[in-house]
Order: sequence, then C-alpha cells, then structure tokens
Amino acid sequence: MTAPAPIPARVPAPVGLLAELTHRCPLQCPYCSNPLELERQASELSTAQWINVLDQAADLGVLQLHLSGGEPTARRDLEQLVAHAAKRQLYSNLITSGYGVTRDRLAALTASGLDHLQISIQDSDPVNADRIAGVPGAHARKVALAGFARALDLALTINAPIHRQNVDNLAAIIEFAVSLGARRVEVAHVQYYGWGLANRAALLPTRQQVVQSIDVVAKARHQYKGVVTFDFVAPDYYAKRPKPCMGGWGRGIINVTPSGKVLPCHAAQSIPALKFDSVTDRPLRDIWANSEAFNAYRGTAWMKEPCRSCEFKEADWGGCRCQALALTGDAANADPMCAKSPSHGEIAKLALVESTAADPPALIYRTPASAAGARSPTG
Repeated sequence: MTAPAPIPARVPAPVGLLAELTHRCPLQCPYCSNPLELERQASELSTAQWINVLDQAADLGVLQLHLSGGEPTARRDLEQLVAHAAKRQLYSNLITSGYGVTRDRLAALTASGLDHLQISIQDSDPVNADRIAGVPGAHARKVALAGFARALDLALTINAPIHRQNVDNLAAIIEFAVSLGARRVEVAHVQYYGWGLANRAALLPTRQQVVQSIDVVAKARHQYKGVVTFDFVAPDYYAKRPKPCMGGWGRGIINVTPSGKVLPCHAAQSIPALKFDSVTDRPLRDIWANSEAFNAYRGTAWMKEPCRSCEFKEADWGGCRCQALALTGDAANADPMCAKSPSHGEIAKLALVESTAADPPALIYRTPASAAGARSPTG
C-alpha cells in the first residue's frame, strides 16, 4: 500500500471534521444552520461510505469528530460510526437535539466509545423553549438526556443559541445549563446564515440586548470560575471587526454533508459560483488540498481592498465569505461586519430597523415543506 501524498506546505492540516450525518430532525428550530434546501434521506452516505470518510479524515490528520445533523441519532448506524471513530483515535462529540434519545441508546453510544455529548437548549422556560423548537415536549426530553449523561459520567456541553426571543432570559438559561450538569456552556448568538438569515428580522436582538448578554456571561464566568467553562459568540451585526470564518476558509475544519459533499464551512453551498466535490468521487485529502472550492478563499491572495492591505488580514482572514455574498452580492468583498467595509453603515442601519421593530414577522420553522418557500433576505 502506497503512503498517501503529503499535504502541500501552504495548506495546514485540518483539526476537525463536522460530519453532518443527516438533515432529518424532529425539531423545527428557525435558526438552524442547515441550508434551506434540505438533503433527503435517500441521498445520505451509507455506513460503509461514512466509515471510509472517517478513515480518510484520520489519515489526513483530523483529531476531532463532530457528529451533527439534523439529528445524528436518527442514523441507526451511529454506534457503529462512533466505534470506528474510537478505533481511529478520533475524539467524538455528539451534537444532538436530545429528542428521542433514550438512556439505553446513550449507554450504547458511550460503550461504543463516545467521548462527549453536546445538547442544545432553546430556553430555561419550557413553554418558550418548546415554542422556539416548534415541537411540544422537546424541552423535557433534553432535561432527561442531560440526566442520563450525568448517570453515565459522560462529558456534557450545553449549547444555548441566543436571539431576540430568548436573550432576556439569558441569566436563567445559564443557571439552567449549569443545573443540568454541564461543565462547558456555549452561549452562541444566532449567526445569520441559512434558516437564521431567513428569520433574521424575527431573531436579531437589539444592540443593548447584546451588550447586556456580554455582561451576563462575564458575571457567570466569575461566579463559576474553575467549575464551568463558558464560550461566547456575539452576533456579527454589531461588530467592528469580523470573525475569522471557521478559523479561516480551508484552514482547520472540513464539513461533509449527508450526501458527501465536502465544504469549507456549513454555509458554503450558499455561494453558487463554487463547485463542491464529493467524497464519493474524489479522495478527501485531494479535496482538502487541491479542490477549487477549498482554494477559492484560502489564504489572502484572493482578497480585494480594503482586505488586501489590512493589517488584520491574517487574523480574521477577511471574515465570512457567505455573509459577504448574502449582504453585498460578491463573496470576495470585505465582510460587511467589518468597519472598513463600504457596506458597514448600511448593515448597522438594517440591524437597528429590524431589531427594534415593534411587530417582528412570524418565525419560519425549519421543515421540508417551508424550505421551498423560505427566502433569505439581503442587506
């Protein structure tokens, strides 16, 4: 057997693989990061194909495997995939809605080698949580799953997506997450791609609410110092500097969709000019190092002004390409969240108007039926 070709020196080895095993999900969260056009079960990779992806990822240098969806436990072969990940010494993190996961199922996954469990919650208030998830009883099932994780001594992270319709409850949400036994709490303001972008006018908090959320997290970090780790992600729409997309396009993360398309980030398919290769047609290593899509915005050579001459270009890597396309019409433009972008002022005005509207639009829930009619707004 010949050794795999080395990755070119100009391309760093990836650290993480986000494996979107399925787009099937019992919840209907209106901020879901999945694309508006959901992939059907019939198009999903087989067990053997996913195992091959895990082997290729391990050979490529990936260390962390994030099992996501949709709802990854909808896959009946999940235990088999977790066991193979453990065999290949991939640290496995299951990102789940918690809906429908029994104690026996979680015990089986733990016995197969699962390292970490991540449960998303919509609120500390059960009524509002179920309303946001779009499914009655979802909140109670999450609470039960957290209890199963504690009983199994499985490492637990609680992820709390924050937006206009729950941000005022953030202090209570953090207390609730800690009460569930989380040792890591991710307070992540919704990022406006996919379903989040389609629902932006209903979800975007005000600047004052964002400032207050920063203060709430700071107090929680002080209160639980040495006990609970907090990660915080602010919404881009009030930033002066953009976040580096996934640590930089094609720098550390590989995203594989349910059908096997390989993406630099989960929203990359929103850029129609790019062609994304599939693991069914091309080796993962070759896609990572040499594909047109991964090299399109890797590094800094692609940048236009003001990014090209910016002193921060190798810190934020130009920000988000998907956001630049959605809000300016050109994926190579400066991310409009950057104060240096010519579009920054327009976005600030848009945020003010949408976040302070007295009568925000109704939520568009994530369902196959609503996918056909959902349309993402632009700046």
